[in-house]
Amino acid sequence: MAKKLYIPGPVEVAPDVMQAMTAPMVGHRMPEYAELHARVTAGLKRLLHTEEPVFLSTSSAFGVMEGAVRNLVQKRCANFANGAFSAKWHDVTLRCGLQADLFAADWGEPVTPEMVENALATGKYDAMTLVHNETSTGVLSPLAEIAEVMKRYPEVSFIVDTVSSMSAVPIDLAALGTDVCLAGVQKAFGLPPGLAVFAVSQRALAKAATTPNRGYYFDFEEFAKNDLKDNTPSTPCISLIYALAHQLDKMFAEGLENRYARHRQMAERTRRWVEGQGFSLFAAEGCRSLTLTAGRNDGRTDLARLKALAGDRGYAIDNGYGKIKNTTFRIPHMADMTAADLDELFALLEELLPQARS
Repeated sequence: MAKKLYIPGPVEVAPDVMQAMTAPMVGHRMPEYAELHARVTAGLKRLLHTEEPVFLSTSSAFGVMEGAVRNLVQKRCANFANGAFSAKWHDVTLRCGLQADLFAADWGEPVTPEMVENALATGKYDAMTLVHNETSTGVLSPLAEIAEVMKRYPEVSFIVDTVSSMSAVPIDLAALGTDVCLAGVQKAFGLPPGLAVFAVSQRALAKAATTPNRGYYFDFEEFAKNDLKDNTPSTPCISLIYALAHQLDKMFAEGLENRYARHRQMAERTRRWVEGQGFSLFAAEGCRSLTLTAGRNDGRTDLARLKALAGDRGYAIDNGYGKIKNTTFRIPHMADMTAADLDELFALLEELLPQARS
């Protein structure tokens, strides 16, 4: 039985988005694809407020996360972590044979500008990685404040994962000055998985050109050369790119400020519901995600049983991730979700919670 998805990704995909994927196939070296590619990258530049190149990668976001460190770490990388996915980026960096150190905040806490300053002041690093919105914990780190620190270290490549924040919160790359800003499309973009998007600065492209052993599939030089022809180095997932073009049109029709406000309102509504049911919020005050809310188990709810009960009713829900599985749960409020979707979920959970509580 297909379930309605109330998990932090892949998210539920709207029928019109699925329909957009059925557009007639074209060859990726045909003019028709170049036109589609140019339309999508122009829309992404508008979304991200940048004139720098924005590339499309047929991969998960972790493909680009690996590619970013392979292209831009020549000396040593500082991996900042506050959850499962940011910590995994450190593991990925090491597995690429690169020198790296992990700087970790407690789960539920943000990466702070002070953490970044203290690490980079050592002069050891020529690159850093940061997850803006840590999906495992529902924590939004202060990207703009960290960007101000980064401006004092122009020799350090500024690599940011915005997998669960891009398109749901304002991201102004012209102001932030990132070197790589990447996302997968299966979260706030509301598409099926399989496509990653990433903006790369000219400074990063110049550095990548001097980096040995950066591979082929995620070689930034290959992306840049093909981008000049409105294309990709390898065969792209054309159906997903049709869907992305459709979603970008929807975003601009809704209005970006309206879209950001909708996500903020859903986040506030979800936090109130979580606390109203006797749970507490896992993320610290002032750094709570606007695309998913992590609740802390109240000690008397069997979250695995709640998940199974919801599954029997045709809904997929979350009972935490990694080392905080079953001690936390995550409720998404992103992409094409509305208040009505939240009402549907909350009504279901209010019905099922008594059966999952001791």
